[in-house]
Amino acid sequence: MQSNYTTSMAFLEALQEAGVSYLFSNFGSDHPGILEALALAKQVGKKLPQVITCPHEMVALSAAHAYAQVSGKPQAVFVHVECGTQNLGAGLHNAWKGRVPVLIFAGSSPFTQEGELLGSRNEFIHWIQDVPDQRGIVRGYMKYDNEIRTGTNVKQLVHRALQIASSSPKGPVYLMGAREVMEEETSRVEIQTERWQPISAPAIAPNELSLLIQDLLQAKTPLVVTSYLGKNKDAVAELVKFCEALAIPVVESVPNYMNFPSTNPLHCGYQWNSPVQNDLIEEADFILVIDSDVPWIPLFNKPSEDCIVYYMDDDPLKEGMPLWYIPSKRFYKADAETALMQLNKEISILNIQHAGIEKRREKIKAYHAKQRAQWEQQEQFSDEVITAEYVTACIRELCDENTLIINEGISNYQSSYTHLKRSEPGSILGSGAGGLGWNGGAAVGAKLADPTKDVICITGDGSYMFSVPSSVHWLSRKYNAPFLTVIYNNRGWKSPKLSTLGVHPDGIANETNEFYVDFTPHANLSKVAEAAGGAYARKVENPEEVKEALEEAFAAVKSGRSAVLDIYLPSIQEETNMKAGNEHATV
Repeated sequence: MQSNYTTSMAFLEALQEAGVSYLFSNFGSDHPGILEALALAKQVGKKLPQVITCPHEMVALSAAHAYAQVSGKPQAVFVHVECGTQNLGAGLHNAWKGRVPVLIFAGSSPFTQEGELLGSRNEFIHWIQDVPDQRGIVRGYMKYDNEIRTGTNVKQLVHRALQIASSSPKGPVYLMGAREVMEEETSRVEIQTERWQPISAPAIAPNELSLLIQDLLQAKTPLVVTSYLGKNKDAVAELVKFCEALAIPVVESVPNYMNFPSTNPLHCGYQWNSPVQNDLIEEADFILVIDSDVPWIPLFNKPSEDCIVYYMDDDPLKEGMPLWYIPSKRFYKADAETALMQLNKEISILNIQHAGIEKRREKIKAYHAKQRAQWEQQEQFSDEVITAEYVTACIRELCDENTLIINEGISNYQSSYTHLKRSEPGSILGSGAGGLGWNGGAAVGAKLADPTKDVICITGDGSYMFSVPSSVHWLSRKYNAPFLTVIYNNRGWKSPKLSTLGVHPDGIANETNEFYVDFTPHANLSKVAEAAGGAYARKVENPEEVKEALEEAFAAVKSGRSAVLDIYLPSIQEETNMKAGNEHATV
């Protein structure tokens, strides 16, 4: 038995020192040093992060992603050389665009082949998996990447990587190390972790603060637009305080967190891809955009030319987006909570009270009430068809302040956020990006981060299949992380159809109804979870079964067993036929 102190042991110690709880791992032939160090630690009772064995890399990264969202603490993902790195796939995009801290470690093929060093090549795959630039695979999606070349400074590399990952704007980092290096005997290094903390939160410069407040107070129809301010739960309370002081309405644009309580009278709804002008954006004479990549889509929805826009974000230049611009009077690189605390302090000193604010408050309350009444109408039960709005309203009835929603509903994002009406900070999470298949691993990661939560995962049938459900539900059972999945099943990819119609509304694809998105023959999706993870599985096609099925499935989750409900909404073909019938009736 090898009992010496190696680079692998130092590496794992560094992760433990940094507060990493889990290694979401898919090990390979490049990890003998890591596996030996883990075995030794277990034998001698040494505490290291717990290994979560993940049969698919995308699931591993999605789980680490959501774990960090819930806990605020970055986790580690271990994958096998360049093959495992590439199998992380869309998860890399999600962590990068979603600003989620995670450390990814991949081995690399040994660099000796005749036994010169321990770990030298001894399998044919070591030649095949040797590529010119393994780090280059991920470089466009990482805040930092590096190679471990010696054990003498591996702890410094780990702490630097995690410091970068956890500093605003947060994001993933990547380290790789060859077998010989990870097997190398080395000397122990003691790290003072308090010297490797993330950078402090940026604030608004004092002279800029007064300019913003001056323009804000002169506005008659101010508005706040946000998308991911809720990534910091404490920022939500500051935003509520700010908006209530001056009666400022809030619109959530493409949200992936709960950013402002839906029940607050100043909350004025959600927007996604609908090709319509938002009336509040159009009427606003002052807009404060806080934490939003896409506050509006200028092609059909934007402020007036006279509107004053202030843009505040921890990444206000979007240097990772080659085409991006929102002409604004000022751009602030600022942490939302910190900046709002500054604004709230100044506003409290000014003690602003006048009739215009109260008149605006009453107007927005009426707008909010009318909007909610319309939403309630959309939720009505139909004995002929199951609608996304009705299903979402039924899910809402199951939820309380202890429920966490994982949302990858894609074409049903609008209805899910609208009708869930979430009001607790941290109560709903999206990936923050467009790499489909995040939902399943994310549900497991969220449950591991906070086992007290009841986790409900909302997904479409397409994104469910992308999520590698066989891996997800094996993982869920093995690590006692039960959750409820509700599949909004329209038997196809609705989003490509909607995109095509958005560009060619009267085109040949529409005329012939040929979009190549139909999932025929239809798979019995819930049975995948039953076979792989012993999940409660049920297909629901009758509207009258929806509530009862949800209650039964949720009870199974409460008892410790994952559940999957495959709920049949109108199929893409049925929607087309219904639309044609309505148009004919109108004529």
